[in-house]
Amino acid sequence: MEKIVKFSRLLRENNIPASLRSTQTAHETMQMFKDNEEILNDALASVYIKNNQQRAKFDKVFRSVFGDGNESDESVGSDGSSKSKTSNNKNLLKGYNYSFKMLDPSKTKIYVSESDITSYRPPLDELNRNMDESELLRKDINHLTTFEPELLDLCQKLGNKIANKRVRRRKQSKNMRPDIRKTLRKNLKYGNTLIEIIKTKPRMKKNRHFFLNDVSGSCDWISNWFFLMVYAAQNSFKKAKTFEFDNKTVETTSALEEPNLLDAFIKVRDIRQKNQMIHGTSNMHSAFESFKEQADLNNKSYVLILSDCRDWAGPKSGKRPLSSDGMEYIVDKSKKVIILNPEPRNKWNVVDSCVSYYEDSGAEFFEVRNLEQLAELISTI
Repeated sequence: MEKIVKFSRLLRENNIPASLRSTQTAHETMQMFKDNEEILNDALASVYIKNNQQRAKFDKVFRSVFGDGNESDESVGSDGSSKSKTSNNKNLLKGYNYSFKMLDPSKTKIYVSESDITSYRPPLDELNRNMDESELLRKDINHLTTFEPELLDLCQKLGNKIANKRVRRRKQSKNMRPDIRKTLRKNLKYGNTLIEIIKTKPRMKKNRHFFLNDVSGSCDWISNWFFLMVYAAQNSFKKAKTFEFDNKTVETTSALEEPNLLDAFIKVRDIRQKNQMIHGTSNMHSAFESFKEQADLNNKSYVLILSDCRDWAGPKSGKRPLSSDGMEYIVDKSKKVIILNPEPRNKWNVVDSCVSYYEDSGAEFFEVRNLEQLAELISTI
């Protein structure tokens, strides 16, 4: 049992989940397959591993715990083989009468073809280190690119997690509490003995959610992951609408109706291209004016904006950006306006950043530095 506990601890140190239940199951598994190390490796992998990308780390930890202990002691030679293997080969050769003729290196010509030169190079896929989900979740959101295919699946998982969290919260809110006034009046005929309990009826919430996505050059990559999470969690939001803006605002709600995540992603990119919104310049004044015309805001509306709030091309009155008037209108018409800023907090209110002006208008600001924070904040509304 001590060996399994140590094994679980090392797995957790290598970012592989190992719960108490998994440890107990692994102990029972080891009792069945302890005589066959290869089968034990596969059996324990089926207990611990949830993602095949973690198999390399798992095998390394397995060898360090269940191996013969010689792996770390072997020193590697210049040709890539271990010294122990070399000594074993020499012992095997002693049983045969082999004679070796040493050649003069100066008189020996070596012919190397071009294919031999490039054959030792590993494929490009092997040069890229595969990051597990925990590393991707905590990676700086500004350094994520769409060339990492694992992020599509990860965003879908985060979206489902957001939806499940919101559904649980909604079910808890529907747990009806006793209505004391109605219960006492109902039980007057029983001499105020509590026989029948009257429960309160849950309030009908008619909240509407609007998601605004900044697709200007400074927020282009981040906006992709924002939309993918909203797509995966859309069923938990009532009457959700999505918009994207740079110097104008375009509605992308139709992409939420696509059957799968990839088709929705492609449709959003197509909408951007048709409206010439690829690496555009921010004009938040005209973007907010366009949004006011397209969105029917009321006191049940929640507006969630992903933007660095840098109004590059927006008009100003002195030092005050006119886009703050549009933000003030959106705040007055809505129940709550939340802005998620992917920039570090020390860069807020620097140069053309409008954070302080939007805060004065009533918007709430949150710093978003990774996907985990982004998913957590989306789930709170």
